[in-house]
Amino acid sequence: MKVLHVSPSFYPAGHYGGATQSSYGLCNAVARVPGVELRVLTTDSDGPRRIDVNSFPAKLPEGYDVYYCRRWFGADIAPRMFWRLPRMIRWADIVHLTAIYSPPTIPTLFLCRLMGKPVMWSTRGALQSWRARTRKNFKSVWEKTCDLFCSPNRVMLHVTSEQEKVESVERIKHAQAVVIPNGVERPPSNGYQRHPSDERMRLLFLGRLHPKKGIENLFRAMATMANGVTLSVCGEGEADYQAHLKSVAAELDLTKRVTFHGRVDGEAKEQQFAEADICVVPSFTENFCNVVAESLARGVPVIASKGTPWARVTEIDCGLWVDNDAATLAGAIRQMQTMPLREMGKRGRQWMQREFSWPNIAGQMIQQYETLIAANRRHATRDQLARV
Repeated sequence: MKVLHVSPSFYPAGHYGGATQSSYGLCNAVARVPGVELRVLTTDSDGPRRIDVNSFPAKLPEGYDVYYCRRWFGADIAPRMFWRLPRMIRWADIVHLTAIYSPPTIPTLFLCRLMGKPVMWSTRGALQSWRARTRKNFKSVWEKTCDLFCSPNRVMLHVTSEQEKVESVERIKHAQAVVIPNGVERPPSNGYQRHPSDERMRLLFLGRLHPKKGIENLFRAMATMANGVTLSVCGEGEADYQAHLKSVAAELDLTKRVTFHGRVDGEAKEQQFAEADICVVPSFTENFCNVVAESLARGVPVIASKGTPWARVTEIDCGLWVDNDAATLAGAIRQMQTMPLREMGKRGRQWMQREFSWPNIAGQMIQQYETLIAANRRHATRDQLARV
């Protein structure tokens, strides 16, 4: 099976948050499946930065080629990507598209329609609504244009939660949808030990800094708590919004208790997990929220808002699933101070291994690829017979 993955950015880009990391993890896992040949067509964009590319294509250690096309302007406009797109789609048995409101999206859907190629289309939460959805008119026109090139037998929306599925098919009406969660690596446990003092609690927020993440509510919750409760904020976003968050922390007299670390990767990221008692995710909306899975995989319990699809943390007893207003978050943090965090972390880690390992997720994805390829061939055969 020849699989072409098309995305406006790819590992090691990290500016756009967990979506890039999830795509990388999925590609690694799919490439390990016997009989699969994978190629990735992308740009060298990493937000305001560029990825340092030494060869074209770049051969990743996981055994597949990545075509990093040089971004010329905008966030991810790379003419070389559009030039290579037709021949690489022609090569593929199936195209996996990861982009919604991005320059490669419409050309990829159009060319796949023209060449009769099936498409697995990862939405990565972009079709979900929330109270601050921007550029509504532009996005509505964009979605309708994309929908013109879709059909149920040829295009499958890949979503990671039931709520995302409901909202996505409302916008892209001529495609099927399938729920396949993101996977997570199983790193060594962080060796968590519960602190003896209930007054001390080290909180972690890790992710893109964006208004939909609800970080201000977490700050307001902290302002009502004892001085022993501290917060590490790890991530980056638009400069104006980062400045706004720092001003909110100052207004709430939290400058000594809230530390902004910027983007963390590799060992620095692992160190943040190792030092955390709880990971808090106060988002208004999330399609999956990788950081919840990453935290639990490391044995760190979580407080996840009801804007995330992680209601089962209460069922598994590895965290709390709560509203994201300041008062509720503060109450949840106080409740967690009295709970057996070490045992909760162990349960979360076991859960991630059972249900969210990358080989498991890759198996589900390959099964959907095969189903979509077969359906597309049957549909093409019917069309040919109808023309005879």
